[in-house]
Amino acid sequence: LLADIKPRAVGIDLHWLPHAHGALEVARVAKDVLPDTPVVMGGLSSTYFHEELVKYSQVDYVLRGDSTEPPLHQLLLALQNGSSLEHIPNLTWKSGADVRVNPMTFLPMTLDYVDLRPDLMVEMVLRYRDLESVLPFNGWWEHPITAVFTVKGCAHECITCGGSGTTCTHLTLRKRPVPRSPASVVRNIVDISRLSHGPVLLVGDLLQVSRKYADEILRLLAEAKLPNEIVFEFFDVPPADFLHAIDRSVPNWSMEISPDSHDHEVRREQDGEPSYSNAHMESILKQALDLRCNRLDVFFMIGLPGQSADSVRGTIDYCEHLFQLGDKRLSCFISPMGPFIDPGSRGFEEPERFGYRLFAKTLEEHRRLLVQPTWERILNYETRWMTRKELVDVTYEAAERLNELKFKYGRISGRQFRTVVKRMREARELRARLDATSEVQLDAPATRALRGEISRFSVSTVCDKRELFWPRRVFNFRIPEIARISWRYFRNAISPS
Repeated sequence: LLADIKPRAVGIDLHWLPHAHGALEVARVAKDVLPDTPVVMGGLSSTYFHEELVKYSQVDYVLRGDSTEPPLHQLLLALQNGSSLEHIPNLTWKSGADVRVNPMTFLPMTLDYVDLRPDLMVEMVLRYRDLESVLPFNGWWEHPITAVFTVKGCAHECITCGGSGTTCTHLTLRKRPVPRSPASVVRNIVDISRLSHGPVLLVGDLLQVSRKYADEILRLLAEAKLPNEIVFEFFDVPPADFLHAIDRSVPNWSMEISPDSHDHEVRREQDGEPSYSNAHMESILKQALDLRCNRLDVFFMIGLPGQSADSVRGTIDYCEHLFQLGDKRLSCFISPMGPFIDPGSRGFEEPERFGYRLFAKTLEEHRRLLVQPTWERILNYETRWMTRKELVDVTYEAAERLNELKFKYGRISGRQFRTVVKRMREARELRARLDATSEVQLDAPATRALRGEISRFSVSTVCDKRELFWPRRVFNFRIPEIARISWRYFRNAISPS
């Protein structure tokens, strides 16, 4: 593909650190095929490790920060014209053997300077005769959920998050969250609704900007009268009257909330601030279910500061308590914080203070961890309360019990239940076989034959991935609008004037 299209540059995202191996391998492939074509990388992890990253032979440029569209445009023009790179903001680059770091001066205080147009994706499919490359994840065509990003930066201080308020202050130089305007957010949703019947997830808690901001988005959504399901994400327990405001404004809605742990003290340690009580959260969940909320997903995490194996077991007990509220629209999920604590987070920068022991600090150390054959050996941390082995043991135990509870309380089908049981059993057996050898590298002879099995257990082991999908529709897309865009594209292609 790369050899055929002969690009002027190749752009690769290294945003979250689990892509430390994959992103560099994609860059290596690009450089092997196109040795004279520059490779540009960006994202939060690229920003954190920018000076180390640009030293790899397959990487030419790194654009730092969370807003790089204009700097990227300037870089492409400079590469085309052969002009100086000295004044391109946010750019890290190589000049001979030297690494040059330009000041990070492009810090927009609004996100409305870019227009997010889903119709351009349709035109790209037509222009390049390639549908597969624009799909965001495997299975999207059958389950076309769409994300609308509302904000960059965060007001919260979660200890392990690479996008927390403290992290942004140092990494992207944002001292507060910067939102898209309500008009921009809703215009984006309306444009999506013209093409797709699928749900739209609002990424980012609207309330972290302000209640006035969130209310304005609801007002515009009410005016738009959209049939699509709108999914609201909450980082904190929302006020009851805000849920009622959603219900008045949006006839078809769902919500997600991530308390991380049932344990108030663990939650407070992770959030870095006083936390809400379980009783308060349950009251709000019940009120959401009394309204027209279609689906309510509650997410918990393993590997938090102050969290023991017994605390994780208590979280699963609490999941059963939530199931006993009696409404099948509410479901729970639990997963390990993995494989890495995010670089730039307070847990990464001050591990001892928060009870962590790290096994990797540099980009290269993380890249090497990702070629280990088991996720126990891939984890870049253990805690004062659980070793890596204990983190894996309690994850499997919690996942198995939660799977049983979901089947008991009607959250999953018998087929989904049996699939997870089978995969968990096989994953345990594979783990035992790998633990029996002292050769821990994936390329070692003892593990080379297991590559296929190792890969097979990277998806849908602790839960069935399909639980995260919204129900399918007979027709996921709006064919008349797609036909209209297609006609416009071909008409312009034939007669550009």
